[in-house]
Amino acid sequence: MSTGVYESILQGLNEAISTEKGHLRAKRCRMTVQPPEEFDAEEIRTIRLSANMTQKIFASFLGVSPKTVESWEAGRYKPDGPARRVMGLLRQDHMLAQKYGLISQ
Repeated sequence: MSTGVYESILQGLNEAISTEKGHLRAKRCRMTVQPPEEFDAEEIRTIRLSANMTQKIFASFLGVSPKTVESWEAGRYKPDGPARRVMGLLRQDHMLAQKYGLISQ
């Protein structure tokens, strides 16, 4: 292990001990996480088409079956939180999947 890495680990451990003993105040950060958006059938279809994906590719990208995407777009079922979160990101940037190498054309 290099000296720099060792010193960094040692410094972190010493800070943790000092914080535990009350000699050092831990840094705090407050964050607010917005809940995932909800989408109706037409919005889901619009997001998928704007990302230039077929139902099959969209399903694979989201980790669900093509039948699931079909049922969302037909309005029979609604997507759950993780799928809604990703769809919200795709709506903001329809090239998201390509930018991160998650799909290629």
